[in-house]
Amino acid sequence: MKAARPYKDINVFSEIWNYRTLKKFCRLQGADLFGVADVSNIKDEFELVEDVKKGLNKAVCLGVALSGPILSEIEAQPTKLYFHHYRTANMFLDQTAFSVCRWLQNKGAAALPIPASQILDWQKQSAHLSHKKIGQLAGLGWIGRNNLLVSERYGAQFRLVTILTDFRLKADRPLRRGCGPCRACVAACPVGAIRDNCENFGHLECFEKLKGFQRENVVGQYICGICVKACGGKHGKKNTALNGPVEDQQGHHIRPLS
Repeated sequence: MKAARPYKDINVFSEIWNYRTLKKFCRLQGADLFGVADVSNIKDEFELVEDVKKGLNKAVCLGVALSGPILSEIEAQPTKLYFHHYRTANMFLDQTAFSVCRWLQNKGAAALPIPASQILDWQKQSAHLSHKKIGQLAGLGWIGRNNLLVSERYGAQFRLVTILTDFRLKADRPLRRGCGPCRACVAACPVGAIRDNCENFGHLECFEKLKGFQRENVVGQYICGICVKACGGKHGKKNTALNGPVEDQQGHHIRPLS
């Protein structure tokens, strides 16, 4: 007669089953990227009331890919079309996060959807939490030279949203990868804010450029998209083949992410 499985094994099975079930649901909602992070050790970084974030030790991170043809129109500045696309992607993610929140609550879990794009302090570039950090912990990619989350498949051409929960879920592991020799975003940045090491990213230079775009009435929000266009991953290679090679500000061809 076989011995009964330890209670711990039952919990692990439950976490894996819940993970797969939730992932399937999110895919049906239209999410291109799905991952779960254990955030129990970084909750002090969240700009949330202590009682609210207490017990919410898992974070579901979802991503949606951006349109290659829309990004291909970006040259020296963001376009009106990209601005609309950017807002539409964020709205889609917020609606998806709301659906996931309801799904989790119907399972008896607590869930807190964090807006895809709600900045609390533009000067400090801070929000309720960092979606890209959650995405990194959830194994969706790595922090690239452009200071964005970079996916092997999509490069930086996607948007993210996060749902905090106490639902029993298997957590993913961070990827041990990087940008390697690719410096497409470094060459593309019009103000030289992107350097070899993401820790040396020029936040102030980048922000000043974003403010310039808004002052010139190019777009109505602090966005750019130039380095996003340059970083396409495997998904972006198809767009590059259709729209020609990526060029830097001087018109020189630059090598895309391999």
